[in-house]
Amino acid sequence: MSPVLPRILAVSALLAALGASSPLVAGGRHHATPLVDIAAVDRDTGAWLPPTRHRGDDWIEGRPGHRYGLRLTNVTGGRVLAVVSVDGINVVTGQTAATSQTGYVLEPWQTLQIDGWRKSLSQVAQFVFTDIGDSYAARTGRAQNVGVIGVAVFEEARPWREPPAAIAESQAGKEAAVDAAAPSRRAVAQAQSMQSSGTGHGAREHSFATRTTFQRATTLPAQVLRLRYDDRDGLVARGVVRSSCCMQDFPHAFPGGFAPDPPGDFRN
Repeated sequence: MSPVLPRILAVSALLAALGASSPLVAGGRHHATPLVDIAAVDRDTGAWLPPTRHRGDDWIEGRPGHRYGLRLTNVTGGRVLAVVSVDGINVVTGQTAATSQTGYVLEPWQTLQIDGWRKSLSQVAQFVFTDIGDSYAARTGRAQNVGVIGVAVFEEARPWREPPAAIAESQAGKEAAVDAAAPSRRAVAQAQSMQSSGTGHGAREHSFATRTTFQRATTLPAQVLRLRYDDRDGLVARGVVRSSCCMQDFPHAFPGGFAPDPPGDFRN
């Protein structure tokens, strides 16, 4: 059995933990049903940021200057590890993100809100929607992945093992799927040229954490979530949402209601 590595943190009384551990098998298991649900909330208004589906991605609108949080819910009866990235950066360590890194461990059925970049066991720097130049990614020379939030979910190791042949087949399938899904450099450059908003390194606030341990059942994540964001102008430019100034610039064949009398008509 692979050793369990330390450096896992748990946040507040919820005991959601952060950290990486050694895998037991090589393949990943992608579930038909989700392990974790993700939602975003505007912390300045208290409103949920509902996603809009567009060309295979879920998009949310971020209002410049507003703080936001990411709410993760474990919808299973077992512990799971969620490695979280914002703008291609691990929200715990500040490293350029990889699924093998430190993340948050959620207890069964637990909901955890992540409100910023972790600075210590007691503080985070708030997530704030800002322009790209002021984003944490740009200020650290890593602006190429601004505008995307990612969560890689791992199940905890169990005593059973898969047959070696099944593991090898699973691994080969995952690698092929990753290669097929990789976007071209031109597509990436085009998408980034339209991006207006990023996530800033905001004010410090208290967010307590403790250390725990977690052993992954697999090397590859069982579930990968992606949530993209931009400000209103960026979403309009991509066609994700329609410009508010043009919402009524077309006639309606059936606007509803009854026929009113024309002004000044007293014949009835």
